[in-house]
Order: sequence, then structure tokens, then C-alpha cells
Amino acid sequence: MPTFTRRISCACFGLAIAASFAMVVPQPAQAQSADTSFFLTAVGIGNGGNLGGLAGADNYCQTLAQAAGAGANASGVKIWRAYLSTQPADSQPAVNARDRIGKGPWQNSKGVVIAKDVAELHGANNLTKQTALSEKGDVINGRGDTPNRHDVLTGSQPDGTAFAAGDDRTCKNWTSSTQGSAMVGHSDRIGLRDDDASKSWNSSHPSRGPDGGCSQADLKSTGGDGLLYCFAAN
Repeated sequence: MPTFTRRISCACFGLAIAASFAMVVPQPAQAQSADTSFFLTAVGIGNGGNLGGLAGADNYCQTLAQAAGAGANASGVKIWRAYLSTQPADSQPAVNARDRIGKGPWQNSKGVVIAKDVAELHGANNLTKQTALSEKGDVINGRGDTPNRHDVLTGSQPDGTAFAAGDDRTCKNWTSSTQGSAMVGHSDRIGLRDDDASKSWNSSHPSRGPDGGCSQADLKSTGGDGLLYCFAAN
């Protein structure tokens, strides 16, 4: 009988140790949904408007998506692209942001559909402060928050097309962190005025600042952080 009692006591002690261990060992963070096809970057690259061109920006989106668990789904690896336009320069034609991101539909990490196709994205879409979530599933600070980070780099007109050559609206096609300017949109759809530009998610105003318009400090000075919209193009 004493032997049986000792066995029961040891078993209970072992279960208690296992339970305690499970409580203190950190569990892995839950990955984002594999069906995620849109996000607003939680942070920018950090070099102002110099993103390493379109290739550098696309690689940044791809890297963040993969780290968050949204780099692939049942159909295979997803191709992520930054929503950015470039202007014609050095005998190279313009590139339209709307032509780079696939056909849709696009949904955030919570499964909320942002837009069903390119036309809806540039029309009556569902992009708001609450739906423009980061790759981590977080809401990004907007107007009224500290700091305000609602300016998102796009270099685009409201319909998602590029600007003509002339006034720089792409920080020299995303290679400058000093001179130039970048067209930005407001991820929270709020600005200083009650007009279409202030409410635009992709074409609110050009960047500006004492460093020339394209430095990280310049982007922050008007309510941004060099953030990007990322879309799964397939």
C-alpha cells in the first residue's frame, strides 16, 4: 500500500511540474492568415524616399509578408509588390502602381476585404484606418495620434497612375533620400481639410521638408514614416 501511495504521489508531482512548465514556456506567436493579400507596413525602410527603386520596395514587402506568415497559401508562393508608381526618366517609361498589384480581391490579416478589384480599389473601396492593418495585424497611428504616421508613399495620382515627367513626385523614382518629393496618401482618410485630397488613401499631398523633401526626417515632419502599401499580385 505505501508503494502504491508513493507512485500516485510521484505521478501527481510530475503532472504539476509539466503544468508549471507549460505556463512559463513562451508559446510561438500566431502567424498571420495565409490568405492575407494586403497590408500597410508597420515601419518604413528607414532611408526616406530611397527605397532601392521598385525592386527594393517589392523585396521589403515580400520579406515582411514571409516573416508574418503571409508569404504563401495553398496555391503556392505569393508575389508581393509595393503600391508605387514611377515617372518617365532616362528613356524609361512610367510605371503605374495600379498595374503592378494584380487583379484582386485583396483582404487584410483579419479577413476583411479592402477591394474586390482594381476599379473598386480606386473607387469606393473599404480602406480605412481600421482596415489598413499592418503585416502584424495592428492599426497604424493616424491624425490625432502621437506620432501621426498616416502618410503612405505612393507616387501616384488618385486613379493609381504615374505623374508625367517634370515635378518630382517619386523621390527620383525611389532612389533619393535628400532632394525631391513624394506623393503620399492618408491611410486614415483624414487630413487638414474636408476635401477629396485630404481623404485620399493614395494621393493627398507631396512630401516636403528642410532636408529637401525626401529624407526620413522630412517624411516624419508631415505625419509619415516612409510606410508602404503592400499587395499580393497573384
